[in-house]
Amino acid sequence: MPNDSVVLRFDNVSFAYSETKPILDEANFSVRNGSRIALMGQNGAGKTSLFNLILRRTQPNEGGIFLTPKEASVGIAKQVVAPEHLDLTVREFFASTFVEVPYNLDKQISRVLDAVQLTTDLTKKVRAHSGGQLARLLLAYSLLQDPDILLLDEPTNNLDQAGIDHLTGFLMTYDKTVIVISHDAEFLNAFTDGVLYLDINTHKVEQYAGNYLDVVREITERLERERRQNARAEAEIKKKVAQAEVFAHKGGKLRLVAKKMRLAAEEAEENMVEVRQEDKTIRPFTIPTQVFPADFNGKILELTHVSVIKAGEHVAHEANLVLKKGFHLLIAGPNGIGKSTFLEKLSQGTAKGATLGAEVRVGYYRQDFSTLNLEQTGYASLEEVMEKPNEHTLRSMAAGFLLDGKVLASQIKSMSEGQKGLLALARLVLIRPGLLILDEPTNHINFRHLPVIAKALDAYEGALILVSHIPDFVKQVRIDHTVDLGAL
Repeated sequence: MPNDSVVLRFDNVSFAYSETKPILDEANFSVRNGSRIALMGQNGAGKTSLFNLILRRTQPNEGGIFLTPKEASVGIAKQVVAPEHLDLTVREFFASTFVEVPYNLDKQISRVLDAVQLTTDLTKKVRAHSGGQLARLLLAYSLLQDPDILLLDEPTNNLDQAGIDHLTGFLMTYDKTVIVISHDAEFLNAFTDGVLYLDINTHKVEQYAGNYLDVVREITERLERERRQNARAEAEIKKKVAQAEVFAHKGGKLRLVAKKMRLAAEEAEENMVEVRQEDKTIRPFTIPTQVFPADFNGKILELTHVSVIKAGEHVAHEANLVLKKGFHLLIAGPNGIGKSTFLEKLSQGTAKGATLGAEVRVGYYRQDFSTLNLEQTGYASLEEVMEKPNEHTLRSMAAGFLLDGKVLASQIKSMSEGQKGLLALARLVLIRPGLLILDEPTNHINFRHLPVIAKALDAYEGALILVSHIPDFVKQVRIDHTVDLGAL
C-alpha cells in the first residue's frame, strides 16, 4: 500500500449511545497509510468509542467509515485484559485471536513476545502476570494479527521506563499505521506526526499535523487568539448598546441611530468566534487523614521485610521501616519484580514481615480498579464508603472530580477507564485513610489532572506508599524513603 494513500476515512460520521449521550457529530477526517496519530480528548469524550467504530464493533448512526483497501485489517491493544481471558493460559489467550488456530502458533507467539521484550511460559495463566507484563501481552496480542491499522489504547500504562523506551523505539520503526490513545505527553511526542482531537463539548473531531507538543501549543495559541478577539468584540458590543440606550431616549432621528447601533451590536455578537471550552481539570482536593485515638502508638505500618519475585520465587529482604503519620514511601523496581503483589498483600494485611497498626484504615488505589464493584452505580460506590451518607456532600465532592449526575447514575462498568480512576480517587477522599496505598495512580488519567493529584498526595498527612513509573509525577510528591525492589 503506498505511503501517501488514505487508509482510513470518516465521512460525516455521527454516533450516540442515546439522545443524552452523543459521541460524534458529523466527524470528518482521514488517516494516511504509515501515519502515527495521537487521539486526544478529555476522559469520557469517547476515544474508546471511536476505536470501536473503526473496529466495526459498533455502527455509526449516520455517515460512513471507509477502509482502503476494503479488506484492510485493524488490530487493537486494549487497556486491560478482558475478565473472561484472565484464567486462560498464555497460549490459549493468543489462540483466541484466530478463528482457525494456525499450526505454527507457538512460533508466531515467540515472534511477537520477542518484539515486546517479554519472556514467559506459554502455560502460565494470564492473571499470574504483573501489570507491566499484562501491558506487553496486550500489545503482543495485537501484533499477532499483523494489522494494517494498529490501535493502541493507553499502551504505556503499567510499563516501566525500559518498557516505554522499547515501545517508543518499536513504534518509530513500525511501517504500518498507528493510532494511539495515551495521556503520556513525552511518549506521544516521541513518535507522532499528527493529532485527532475529539472535543467533548462539540463532539467534533479536529485534525492537526505535527508532533504532540506542537499541536498542544497550536491549540493553546488559537484559544488565546479567539479569547482576545471575543474580548474586543464584547467591549465594542457593550459600548454600542450603551450608546443606543442614550440615543433612544433623545427622540427624533437619534432613535434611528439607536436602532442602527443595536443592529450593529447584534451583528457583532453573531460574528463572535465560538471558543472551544478547554478540557476541564479536576478541582484541587485534599485526602483527609484518619483521626487516631489518643492512645495510638504512632506506628501505622511496620516493615521488617519486603518480598520480591526472582526467577518465579518470592524472596524476602530486610527492610526495618516504621511508617508513621506523614511518612511517604516509594516502591520502585522493574516490571515483574512483585510491586503490585506486595501492595495488594499490604492492603489485605497478609504481607509477611508487615504489621499494620491496630484499627488503621487503609485506602487502596489498585491499578486495575478491581476494588470497584463494576455493577454498582458511581453514586452507590461513593455512598458506601461515607461514614455519614449525605447527598449534597457526595455530589459536590464528585463534581470536583468531573463526575456529574449522568456519570454517578451510570454503572461503573459503562464508565471510561479515566472516569473509573477519578471515581477511585474520590472514594479515597471519603474513606479518610490512615494508610494510603497507590498502585500506578496516573494510569488512564488525563495529563491535565496529574499536577492536582500529585499536590494532594504531596500534602497527605497520613502514611503513604506509592508505586509509579512516571518520574515527572513522582518528582511532584514528597518522598521520604525509596525501596528499590530491583536493587535487592
